[in-house]
Amino acid sequence: MAGPNQTPKNKDVLNLAWPMTVKAIMLHGTVVIDTLLVAPLGEAALAAMALATAVAGFVLGIILAIANALQIRVAQAKGTADQNFIRSTFWIGIGINICVGLSGLLTILIFGDDVIHIMAQVPDLNAMANDYLSIFVIVILGEALGQALSSYFNGLGNTRLPMFSYLLSVPVNIIASLIFIHGVGFVPEFGIKGAAIGSAIAVSAQAIFLAICAYRSQTSLPDVWHHGSVANALSRHMKFALPIVVTFVSAAFATHICTLIYAKMALNDFAALAIISPWIMVAGTIGMQWAQASGIIVAHMLGQGADADDLNRFLKQAWFGAAGCAIFVALTFGGMCLLVDVFYPSLTEETLRLLIAFLPILVLLPFPKGSNAMCGNTLRAAGDTIAVMHIFVWSQWLFRVPATALFILVWDLNAVWVLSIQLIEEVMKFPLFHRRFLYSDWRSGRLL
Repeated sequence: MAGPNQTPKNKDVLNLAWPMTVKAIMLHGTVVIDTLLVAPLGEAALAAMALATAVAGFVLGIILAIANALQIRVAQAKGTADQNFIRSTFWIGIGINICVGLSGLLTILIFGDDVIHIMAQVPDLNAMANDYLSIFVIVILGEALGQALSSYFNGLGNTRLPMFSYLLSVPVNIIASLIFIHGVGFVPEFGIKGAAIGSAIAVSAQAIFLAICAYRSQTSLPDVWHHGSVANALSRHMKFALPIVVTFVSAAFATHICTLIYAKMALNDFAALAIISPWIMVAGTIGMQWAQASGIIVAHMLGQGADADDLNRFLKQAWFGAAGCAIFVALTFGGMCLLVDVFYPSLTEETLRLLIAFLPILVLLPFPKGSNAMCGNTLRAAGDTIAVMHIFVWSQWLFRVPATALFILVWDLNAVWVLSIQLIEEVMKFPLFHRRFLYSDWRSGRLL
């Protein structure tokens, strides 16, 4: 990153963003890989996997929320150059994530079967979803540690180590999933359960790699905890993090409730949404990571005491970069829809037609979504987390969830109409985010 007296450039954003983008694509790519590998087993297997990951996603959403808060908090600490602040933030973030992961695993083991039983349409779907989920809980523990460590390194500006961890885990996931899904040599054929086994092995390898890196970086306990004690440091961390956690948990709950509602659709519609959702996450992460990298730099600048003019100069450049990312993502979506029969040759003609019909929505979606992400990450970096929380939460629960229920349960609309809800939601949030960004006093840094 640029020095304390220099305004960062887009190349500084790019240096942070491209490893984060590769890592995030591979993170979401875990689901895409499982989808591609499970697709030959048929639409029922795809639907079962979507149900299982929807249930597990409640816990993963909390883990990712706390990790995102940790990333911003570490970036703020990095800007101040206070080593005790950095170390306090690291240990508190790791401890919280591990506790949440263990609690989530226990909750899924107790209640997961009942939730799947309620939402599954047929007994075979219920059994397959439970088979997948029974192994996928291991992924939750691995992600609890791995995401916290990744966020710590990202906040410091060392975004390449998390990327390297996924360069290790993705090939492991592909190879292990193929072996356990179809059976190779002495390994029996596990079917859909094999995809979860492959993911569990890969996530474990990734978490171990990052833990070794953290140990070698001599991340010791702080000499003096930030604000004097563990209790005070924890209180300050949670005060900052709670609105971010609420925002991300709300998003996860809303998304996965919508996914559970999707289970009430016709099988072809449900399968089409299950296939396109991971692709939206993977391609869309390019703009999201650019926004997150910009937010990290804003946090560094605010921690260093940068003035409003420097912040404005930096963000003006970063916004042009975000627009370029949106164009690239739109082209990626277009190519995916046009080549869908190549990616998924085993799907029925009706499912393929639905995927192609998604094209207009997917091409428009990256533009308002990317600009909203720039606003949200900038405001969070400045500590204005409550306003961001309100914009997300109210749009989700007053529009997205009710609209999904209305479109599916009342009007029985097809998957194209249901997907359009995502675009409408981003358009609704656009004036709210941009008004807050333009007219609030976040540039003063008083909310840090």
